[in-house]
Amino acid sequence: MLKESDEARDARDARDARDAWDTYDAVVVGAGLGGLTCAAYLAVGGKRVLVLEHHDIAGGNSHVFRRKRAYEFDVGVHYLGDCGPDGVLPAILSGLGLRERVRFREMDRAGFDRIVLPGLVCDMPVGWDAYLANLTAALPEEAAGFAEFARVCAAVGAEMRALLLTPDEVAVPELLRLAPVTMEWGRRTLDELFTACGFSAEARTLLAAQSLNYGMSPGQATVATHATVTDHYLRGAYYPEGGGQVLAASLVEVIEAHGGELRTRATVERITVADGAVTGVRLRDGTEVRADLVVSNADYSRTVLELVGPEHFPRKTVAKTRTAEPGWPMVVAYVVLDRPVTHLPNANVWWHRGEDIDAAYQGLLDGTVEDVPFAFLSFASTKDPDNPLTCPPGHTNFQIMTLVPPGPGRWGVERTPAEGGRYRREPAYQAEKRRITDLLIAAAEDAIGPFRESIVHLETATPLTQERYTRSTGGTPFGLARWGAAGSRPEHRTPVRGLYVVGQGTRFGCGVMAVMTGGVNCAAQILDRRLLAQAHAGAVFGDPALLPERSADWDPVRVSRGSARRAARGLALSGRR
Repeated sequence: MLKESDEARDARDARDARDAWDTYDAVVVGAGLGGLTCAAYLAVGGKRVLVLEHHDIAGGNSHVFRRKRAYEFDVGVHYLGDCGPDGVLPAILSGLGLRERVRFREMDRAGFDRIVLPGLVCDMPVGWDAYLANLTAALPEEAAGFAEFARVCAAVGAEMRALLLTPDEVAVPELLRLAPVTMEWGRRTLDELFTACGFSAEARTLLAAQSLNYGMSPGQATVATHATVTDHYLRGAYYPEGGGQVLAASLVEVIEAHGGELRTRATVERITVADGAVTGVRLRDGTEVRADLVVSNADYSRTVLELVGPEHFPRKTVAKTRTAEPGWPMVVAYVVLDRPVTHLPNANVWWHRGEDIDAAYQGLLDGTVEDVPFAFLSFASTKDPDNPLTCPPGHTNFQIMTLVPPGPGRWGVERTPAEGGRYRREPAYQAEKRRITDLLIAAAEDAIGPFRESIVHLETATPLTQERYTRSTGGTPFGLARWGAAGSRPEHRTPVRGLYVVGQGTRFGCGVMAVMTGGVNCAAQILDRRLLAQAHAGAVFGDPALLPERSADWDPVRVSRGSARRAARGLALSGRR
């Protein structure tokens, strides 16, 4: 008897799935954490959900990839904030019955972020008071400005979090009473707050040193964006045990246990619309799925302009989308050393070449940067030392990240991967990637000391890599930096009946916490329930008894392929980058 090939099995499974697709109540396009969270809450809310993902594995920017059967790299999960007993992210997971299945390791409370500027080192500890004390010790002459900055940002962070967890909808007049500082400062730029506080260039750089968390300059980011990101880390910085893929895999388990399904290698070509309402989706292979509820976790601009089509949206929405600014694109070097790095705390390192962050971003804007202006170093093997997949014992697995000017021309190509362009073997692309990699290594050595003689694995992902796997506009991992007025982002509900949007280009912005919060809030709108507030208060909507047992060899990568492809060969390795 001939053994069935993987391709034949995939085709058979796809045919079998098509026969059942008309039984689903909702289709979610894209399996990033925003889409998976929304799908999971819809599933436990009684809807049969189909999640369609064009990649080989669910997770979006949170997925991992493996090399040489020895190393595992997180693409986007570097650290998470507010994961303590009262945290927002644990509440989201708990509402799905996942509290005991996803665990977090806390990073160094005395300094989970180490900021390195020329002649200055400052650690970010847990708590606003401790953070303010460290800032003041680093630059005593800026004490008054730091105090005002902390007052505003701590208030905005607390107010935004409280509004998120309120059990009732809040009308605009009530916002003036419940969130006065947010109403005053929330939509103003971080640059405006810096100016009001009278900061020097060095102080501005120290405070915006971690702007790579949201991919915007002080002139682009709003106070609300910076304050909420900073506040949630100051409530404690954590890393998921087992790596970032555990988050996606756990959500997939919830979806499948409650009657839903994930299909990977299933590319949606069109979200179909008739008479102002969604009617379903059409896949690249011609398959059509009927549904009167579609949630797009795809790139927002591509959702409007390509998947749905601008003819189905109001002119104002289309105009804002066509002129929207994506966040900055990023380059990431994935590094493994054959020795431990023992002289650092369990902390990230934020290194800046100079002390003028505004000049650094202006250089990126001008496209004239010939060196790395700043870098972010994240040490996975320090954060999750018991994970045998990260790297062998005695080794160090870490990443070096920086922002680069946008545009494929910098990489020697004319068309991006989303436009059908090829790039990986182009000589100009390879040369520029080698150059940037060398600059990243030099910057990291400046930050933590020499290590290049100990490198046993090194590879680099570029904005073209990002676009290839996630189809993000401009190859950014950060979604939209601007959509209309400062601080404005698309809401989950769209003008097309039955169409909702989630992900980093929408209301809550980028980052794991933001997109998962957006996912549960989108589901709350659809189900007409205040899900997050209820989950934070202890409500559990999912049934933990339905979740599968995890064996000793449980693999989140395999789970994240979906049930139909779980037994296919390999472990969803993402190939050459």
